[in-house]
Amino acid sequence: MKRIILGFLFVANIAAAQNFTTAAEVRPIMDMTRANWIAVREWDGKDLVYFTHIESWRCGMSKVVYGINSNVANTEYQLEPCYEGEATPNAMKLTDHLPYIEFPLNSVETVTIKITYDDGSIDGGTFDRNRVMIP
Repeated sequence: MKRIILGFLFVANIAAAQNFTTAAEVRPIMDMTRANWIAVREWDGKDLVYFTHIESWRCGMSKVVYGINSNVANTEYQLEPCYEGEATPNAMKLTDHLPYIEFPLNSVETVTIKITYDDGSIDGGTFDRNRVMIP
C-alpha cells in the first residue's frame, strides 16, 4: 500500500511540475484525447462547433485551422493567448472570446482540424458529426 501511495505522489508531482505550455508536453495529451478535440451541438436553431478541448490545451500550439464538410482545413481558428508565466497558463480569461463557431442548423456534417504545434509538427483529423454530437 505504501508503494502505491508513493507511486501516486511521484506521478502527481511530475504532472504538477509541468505547465503544459510546449508541444512536447501537450502533444501526448492531444494524441490520447483525439476523439474530444471538437464537439458539435445543436442549440437555438444553429450548429455550434466547440473548440473547448483544443482551447484547454492551446499552449504549445501555434495555429489551429479547420474545414467544415471538407477534408481541407483552411480557416484559422483564433485561439485565446497562452498566459505563460502565470500559475494557470491555459486558463480561459477573455469574456469576449467564445470557444465555438456558429453554423446553420444541420449544416455541419464533418469537421477537419489541423493543429500546428510550436515545434512545427502538424497533426489533424476529420470528425463526423454523429461521433462528436453532444446533447
